[in-house]
This record gives sequence, C-alpha cells and structure tokens, in this order.
Amino acid sequence: MVDILHRIGVTSSPDEVYGALTTVGGLASWWTEDTDGDGAVGGVLRFRFVAGGFDMKVLETRPAELVLWEVVDGPEEWIGTQVRFELKQEDGFTIVLFRHEGWKEPVEFMYHCSTKWATFLMSLKRLLETGRGEPAPDDVKISNWH
Repeated sequence: MVDILHRIGVTSSPDEVYGALTTVGGLASWWTEDTDGDGAVGGVLRFRFVAGGFDMKVLETRPAELVLWEVVDGPEEWIGTQVRFELKQEDGFTIVLFRHEGWKEPVEFMYHCSTKWATFLMSLKRLLETGRGEPAPDDVKISNWH
C-alpha cells in the first residue's frame, strides 16, 4: 500500500479549518462547487467534477482535530482508500496533515491525484486566509485529466 501525503499551514483557527472540511458549503468553496451530502459520521458526501466524481463515507470526525473519509464510489483506484485530515496548532498556524491512504500501487493516476490534491489543499488555504478558494470547475488544470 502507498499513500499521498501533504502538509500545509493555514493562518486560521483549527475550528475554521474543521468547518471547511465538514460542511457542504465549506467543501464546495475549496474542492468542487458540485458537492452535496451529509458530513456527519456515517453520512456520505458526494463530490462531482468534469471528469467524474467520488463518494466519501464519513468514518470519523473530531472537532478541530480530525476528519476521516472512506471512498465508497469513484474510480477503481480510489475505492476503499481513505482520506484523512489531521489538524494541530503550531506557531500561529493550523497545520493540516493530509493523507490519501491505501492505494494498492503507485499507478500514473496516483501521480496525477497527488498533484491535484496539492492544488486543492492550496485552494483550502486561500479560502481560509482570503475568503475565496479555487474549487472545481475554477481549479488549476494540470493535464488532460484535469
């Protein structure tokens, strides 16, 4: 198994970051505008993009600390993987430790997804620090896969 790992610092409180990761409005403001569902534990969040979409079951949340999803629908490579956001405060920043974990192998699509996750995490940072993210369809296009 292999994982995608990223770390960003945000000059917002852990509570504000947590809100952007657990509410449909927050998620739609940095990841994709086409977001709906239920962000509570046991709920399913649906994210749609030009090239397809993903459904995430919310496995665990701890306010200002953790958000954990399992991919229950989407590309074959994503099914059964988990997406984890761990939050901690450090030197005036909320640190977001991101993992998209449980990939079976580092296929080319994983390389693409790693770069896209990085661009979307920077969108999360922009949203929280400036009030405006860059969710799909206004995200950075990195290749013909979007």
